[in-house]
Amino acid sequence: MIRSAARLARPLAAQARHARSMGDTASERAHLSAKSKACMALEDKYGADNYHPLPVVLAKGQGPKVWDVDGKEYYDYLSAYSAVNQGHCHPKIIAAMHEQSQKLTLSSRAFHNDVLGEYCEFVTNYFGYDRVLPMNTGVEGGETACKLARRWGYDVKGIPKDKARILFATENFWGRTLAAISSSTDPSSYDGFGPMMPGFDLVPFNDLDALEKKLASNPSEYAAFMVEPIQGEAGVVVPQEGYLKKAQEICKKYNVLLIADEVQTGCSRTGKELASMWDGVKPDVTVLGKALSGGTFPVSAVLSSSEVILGIKPGEHGSTFGGNPLACKIGIASLKALREEKMTENAMAMGELTRKNLHDMKSPLITTIRGRGLLNAIIIKPIEIRGRTVTAWDVCLELAKNGLLCKPTHDDIIRLAPPLVINEAQVNEACGIIEKTLKSFE
Repeated sequence: MIRSAARLARPLAAQARHARSMGDTASERAHLSAKSKACMALEDKYGADNYHPLPVVLAKGQGPKVWDVDGKEYYDYLSAYSAVNQGHCHPKIIAAMHEQSQKLTLSSRAFHNDVLGEYCEFVTNYFGYDRVLPMNTGVEGGETACKLARRWGYDVKGIPKDKARILFATENFWGRTLAAISSSTDPSSYDGFGPMMPGFDLVPFNDLDALEKKLASNPSEYAAFMVEPIQGEAGVVVPQEGYLKKAQEICKKYNVLLIADEVQTGCSRTGKELASMWDGVKPDVTVLGKALSGGTFPVSAVLSSSEVILGIKPGEHGSTFGGNPLACKIGIASLKALREEKMTENAMAMGELTRKNLHDMKSPLITTIRGRGLLNAIIIKPIEIRGRTVTAWDVCLELAKNGLLCKPTHDDIIRLAPPLVINEAQVNEACGIIEKTLKSFE
């Protein structure tokens, strides 16, 4: 793969931040109970070293709150990266899961089962698409979308054999498989894992002129443009109003599929059932995951037209677990909960309240507040305390001690994304914890 100028031009400081340690593990854990330390020690001894979690060991969750092994209560302001939109252990989802688990959990796609058809009808009607290809994880959904786009490019658009290209926005994140990292501009994702997937190109996010210029440079070979309506892992980066709508117009001009990666932004997180709805757009392909199961089971889906979905024939793509009856029942219950309990509307209202509260704090540590619905972020101004720079990681450590859990993305950004069942009193209490914590650093 020829690396794009955008990737090569990534600032050295941004590359360096991924190499640094986010703190001394021993000192971060010093205040913990023996029970918590014992759980962590088992992970350290027998697990892989591919995550750096906050020093808390969770044992229970309900609604917007979680409890650690010692019974301490926290607000969950990460929601498992927006997988737990419906709240932890939502009773209707758990009930559907329990009921189906006693009947049939897995048939594989070697046989039909009595739930898959019901689920396919439900989810396509719910989001207004012709067909769905069910998978398990979000990154599998992204991979599936890329395969569908390439096949469509060859069979429908007439791209020459093995010449199909897919365009991605810089700073994207859709997983850590080899295909996903081949579209990444984050060195911590792709360094040391080459060679990269061929046929993947990059264009700056929220730059419509660059998008059109890129597609115009090779219109006969581009099959798709895959983009997050709001970039989550990049720090809740909200594009200009109308960006997705104009991007769709450009894609149509060059006969290119618009793929919306809604794994994190979908399922009501941003105050719309899909974030693409903010621009009144129905993408050619939509990828869903995470909250499609309410955080109880790996469930993902690729929604599109019959023309796109039916390009793949038997034996060309699949998954042993994709479309299993347990996942299907869970998916139906999860989506019903969003609508029946008006979580989309609540995300909109509580998101507005959250941003108002954050602005009212007038904290000198907050330089930027941004987001839609209950997908929000604050940018923390680095400050010097006792000869060291305090980062967003340090703020998150203190927030945890004060009863609120969230994680930084990059050095200076804290994502704030509680379950969509959170109420006004809880939002105000959580924002009080944030204000108290920020003041402790002033």
